[in-house]
Amino acid sequence: MSAAKTISPQALYQLQQSQRQRYADLHPYSLALSEQTQAQWLFGVPLHWMNDWSTPFPLFMQSAQGVDLVDVDGHAYVDFCLGDTGAMFGHSPPAVAEALAQQAKQGLTTMLPTADVAAVGNMLEERFGLPVWQAAMSATDANRFALRWARALTGRSKLLVFNGCYHGTVDDVFVDLIDGVPTQRDSLLGQVYPLTEHTEVIEFNDLAALEAVLKTETIACLLAEPVMTNVGMVLPQADYWQQAQALCRQYGTLLIMDETHTISTGLGGYAVQHGLQADMLVLGKPLGGGMPCAVYGMSADIAKRAEQVKEQAPAGHSGIGTTLTANALAFAAMRANLEQVMTAAAYAHMLPLAERLADGLRDVFAKHGVQWCVTQVGARVEFQFAERAPSNGTEARAIMNHELEQTIHLYCLNHGVLLTPFHNMLLVSPVTTAAHVERLLNTLDDCLQALLVKTEAACK
Repeated sequence: MSAAKTISPQALYQLQQSQRQRYADLHPYSLALSEQTQAQWLFGVPLHWMNDWSTPFPLFMQSAQGVDLVDVDGHAYVDFCLGDTGAMFGHSPPAVAEALAQQAKQGLTTMLPTADVAAVGNMLEERFGLPVWQAAMSATDANRFALRWARALTGRSKLLVFNGCYHGTVDDVFVDLIDGVPTQRDSLLGQVYPLTEHTEVIEFNDLAALEAVLKTETIACLLAEPVMTNVGMVLPQADYWQQAQALCRQYGTLLIMDETHTISTGLGGYAVQHGLQADMLVLGKPLGGGMPCAVYGMSADIAKRAEQVKEQAPAGHSGIGTTLTANALAFAAMRANLEQVMTAAAYAHMLPLAERLADGLRDVFAKHGVQWCVTQVGARVEFQFAERAPSNGTEARAIMNHELEQTIHLYCLNHGVLLTPFHNMLLVSPVTTAAHVERLLNTLDDCLQALLVKTEAACK
């Protein structure tokens, strides 16, 4: 039974409208601020993504500590969004906040390394298994730089991605499969050259399609999340990555794993937990405890080849790096986070609690007779509006229901629970408690009850 058949459009509309009015009544100060910011900020916010929430106008925040958020109107929330992974280990971890405060007194950025660099490098190698690293300002930059290295090292121009992927604002990745045809994403603004000339796209979990593209020997690298997380959650089929990794090596294509979201899997991320050996690995968002920073690692062979390529290139701009990259503040945050926050003990708390959340969601959905699937990747849990979890991007898009998603999110927000605005993704942090999980489950229970009651009334 699909969500569309279970819940009537009329019931969905009625609940959505009532929740929009409730939000407006509860947030007069956010409304006033949103009116004030319309003139100076495009769309009224400093980043247009801030309008992607289900609210009729932006929610302005006052404070965020752990998983507790407070808005400017004084309303408190339990946060299961956690900055869409940026604060996956909780907002403003004390160790990170203290490290930032101390480093701020000693300099923010100098374009020179600090003593923290050695400590962070050692921890990155130990935790993620790759011996050589470089820093970036964001995972977007790290992906862009890794792609540039891959093209330089292989002498090949093409990138391979999975349908429905997202790797930050890297131009090359915005290509989808539409009826089996690689197509530049319609939503991409200001693109002046055809991305399909240098980007190939296939479905996730399709080994035959992967080999067919790789055997052309034109693909510099496969850039991929080990689990797709930006089109809803799509898990790899059994042994997919072992075989995909072997195919990449057979045909001389580098494998770049973007672990920005799948760091939720466990200590060291998905690749470490599942015995994979990427040529390069990208990590951003939660690495600095909320401080903007990222890194990308390389195997010893790739690092050696990168050094040779750089030495052979003429002096001048490489297209890799920015002035603020690897600043002192970022490294202070990374060191504190890796040493004291992103720890084995943290995951030991997060993973079983996330499993409790996943099981609780299944119980709530079963109670109400909605056959929605639940997927878990470590501390990350996702529910989708279908009986069976999707196996690729096309299937994941087909089961999306924007209106239903937005209504659920707004109901939860109005009842003190914050979900990720882009899809039904939930994160469990080291400071999330069983009581927090129960509150979320109870809120979803109430939301579904309200929808189904309205559906029954509409059908009479």
